[in-house]
Amino acid sequence: MFPVSKEPLINLFRNMVKIRKFEEHVSKLYADGEIPGFVHLYIGQEAVAVGTCANLNEDDFITSTHRGHGHLIAKGGDLKLMMAELYGKATGYCKGKGGSMHIADPGLGILGANGIVGGGIPISVGAGYSAKLRGTKQVCISFFGDGATNEGVFHGSINMASAWQLPVVFVCENNMFGVSTRFSRVSNIEDLSKRATGYGIPGKRINGMDVLEVYETTKEEIENARNAKGPTLIVADTFRFHGHFEGESVNYWEDKELEEWKKKDPITSIKKTLLGNGVKEDELNQIESEINNQIGEAVTFARESKFPEPEDALKDLFSNGGLN
Repeated sequence: MFPVSKEPLINLFRNMVKIRKFEEHVSKLYADGEIPGFVHLYIGQEAVAVGTCANLNEDDFITSTHRGHGHLIAKGGDLKLMMAELYGKATGYCKGKGGSMHIADPGLGILGANGIVGGGIPISVGAGYSAKLRGTKQVCISFFGDGATNEGVFHGSINMASAWQLPVVFVCENNMFGVSTRFSRVSNIEDLSKRATGYGIPGKRINGMDVLEVYETTKEEIENARNAKGPTLIVADTFRFHGHFEGESVNYWEDKELEEWKKKDPITSIKKTLLGNGVKEDELNQIESEINNQIGEAVTFARESKFPEPEDALKDLFSNGGLN
């Protein structure tokens, strides 16, 4: 028997594959010199974004990170607008001005990827405060990495969310590395979920490679937040299958460490579950084919779009309103 009904489970598979295929295309396009700037890929961590966002409503919020493509796709981001933004084109989400690390879509509750470590965490608290003041029952998910938990803004933000009982679920994607530094070298705490204790909120540690465990855990905590029970810290143990950024020469993993984590590939795992419960392989292959076509269309859209005009650099600027 399926742990959840068949169609939602297939949707989890579909969205994880969409992220994986998008990132694989981006990796090749970047290597070919088509995409400027830096890109940080989400390959390997798909279960966290998909399992979490599957429990959100369209008007709920998320805040993201420099490794944010997966979060944006899981929340419903448009592949064409995302790809155009990566290409720096005027048709992109941010008119080609933000690039990979700063995509946002407020209409979908995507309050922005963020190139600053921990930069999205206080934004999530602001969103949660807004939802509480307006009485909307909206929830905000704050995605961040293990490295962000050593930033002061992490502690200040969680303290405020706890004190005011805000509808925010803090989701730490613990891939065990901050750039190339193993987290255990810069922190004396092994289970990051224990940091919740200092702020009087629940802390849970889960297998971030198991989309169903992510789904079930976040479903409960999102409902708690929606029903005015305050915030939660969830730490999802996961692993990125590429380096910190594309083009990096990875030499900081231990021998065979990557191979061991790839055995836990979340997409392979859910595919086995589906096949073991009567779903035909042809059906899953068809899903992958459709996604490849969608991404191909997104690449064509990005390639054919125009770059911003020079004068566009002076548009969409904001001042402080004359404050001294």
